[in-house]
Amino acid sequence: MRRRPNYPAGAVSLIWLVLVGLPLYVMLTATVRSRSDYARNGPLALPEAFTLDNYRGAFDSGFGQYLLNTLLVTVAVVGLVVLLVPPLAYAIVRSRSRITSGVFRLFLLGLAIPAQAVIIPMFYLISQAGLYDNLIGVVLPTAAFCLPVSALVLSGAMRDIPPELYEAMAMDGASPRRMFFRLVLPLSKGGLSTIVVFSALQAWNGFLFPLVLTQSDSTKLITLGLYDFQTEHGINIPGLLAAVVLSMMPVLLVYLFARRALVQGLMGVGGK
Repeated sequence: MRRRPNYPAGAVSLIWLVLVGLPLYVMLTATVRSRSDYARNGPLALPEAFTLDNYRGAFDSGFGQYLLNTLLVTVAVVGLVVLLVPPLAYAIVRSRSRITSGVFRLFLLGLAIPAQAVIIPMFYLISQAGLYDNLIGVVLPTAAFCLPVSALVLSGAMRDIPPELYEAMAMDGASPRRMFFRLVLPLSKGGLSTIVVFSALQAWNGFLFPLVLTQSDSTKLITLGLYDFQTEHGINIPGLLAAVVLSMMPVLLVYLFARRALVQGLMGVGGK
C-alpha cells in the first residue's frame, strides 16, 4: 500500500523546528558578532564580521575562574552523593528494620521542602560553622538537597535486582558487603549514572546557595558570573551570550553521553 504524505504533521514539525532553532540561532550568532553590530542590525541579522572577542572578553573578565569554581563544586557534590547514596539505598532495599524505613521516610520528606524555605537557617548554620564565602559552604547544602531524589532513584533501581541473585550469593557464603560490591553496584549502573547526572546538573546550575552563601569574586560560580556583563550603562548581550554558551557546554556534553542512562534510571524509580 502506498502511504500518503502527512502534510499537517510536517507543517507542525516545521513550526516546532523554527521555534526551537530560532533561539539557538540568535544565541550562537550573537556570540561571534561585535556589540555595535548586534545593536545596529538586530538579533536576527547575520554577522558583519566573524569575531571571537566575546569569548576572549569572557575569560578576561574572570569567567575562567568561575568555571573552575563551578567544576570543583560539581565534582565535590557528585562525590558526596556517590559516596553516601549507594550504601543508603542498599540498606533501604535489603533491611527490614523500622529504623531504616523511618530514615527512608525522612529522606522522602526532604522532597517536599524547597531550598527557599530553609535558606535563612542554612545561612545561619553556614556562618556559624565558619564556611561563609567558602566553596565548601556551597557544596554541603547542595549535596544535602540532592540526597532525597538520589536515594529514591537508586533504591528503585536496586529493587529491580531479582531476589534469586541475593539468595544464590548468600548460599555461596557471600557477606552483605560482598553482595553490595559484586552484585548490587554492577547491576545498578543505570541508577548510578542517573544520580551522577542529576547531582551534577543541580550543582552546575545552582543559583540560590551561591547567591546567599558566597560574596567574593574568588568563590563566585558561573550562575553569578553572568551578572558581570550587566552594567549601569546597559547589558553586553553578545558577551553575555558567549558566557552562557561556555557555561552550558559541559552540561550539554554530559547529557549527550549519559542521556540514555538518565532516562532509564528515571523510568525505574518506582521499581517493577
